[in-house]
Amino acid sequence: MLGIIGRHLTIDLYGCIFESLDNVDFVKETMLTAIKEANMTFLNFTYHKFEPQGLTILALLAEGHMSIHTYPKMSYTAVDIFTSGEQSYPDQAIKVLKQSFKPEKIKTTNIKRGDFGSLSDMKPKIKLSITPMRRVRDTGAKVFRFLSRSR
Repeated sequence: MLGIIGRHLTIDLYGCIFESLDNVDFVKETMLTAIKEANMTFLNFTYHKFEPQGLTILALLAEGHMSIHTYPKMSYTAVDIFTSGEQSYPDQAIKVLKQSFKPEKIKTTNIKRGDFGSLSDMKPKIKLSITPMRRVRDTGAKVFRFLSRSR
């Protein structure tokens, strides 16, 4: 086994508190707290505030990145956390996000990035499907039968 390069968490937070989703300072502070709790190293922020509402904030980390996209009108927040190495704990960041945004529902997806598995897993796999060709052949046969009928 060659291991994995990193973890990529996608977190969907539904039913969040409207006011917090359009507040740049609140979201930045939430991110800094989440980064600290997850033992990640903060490097820099960049953000954009949309009109009439909504934010995109990106935190560059030594281990990867964290991004938050808010949609206040829908009370929805989309978060991505990518970390490499084993010294950080992105699951701890999720706890902070839950406490801050107070979502009614949360969906987390954990993706292993660079999961090479064994050497045989790295070989390209070719998948061939003959279903579309079979459909063309079957449709052609039906049309031919229909046109061949005696009237």
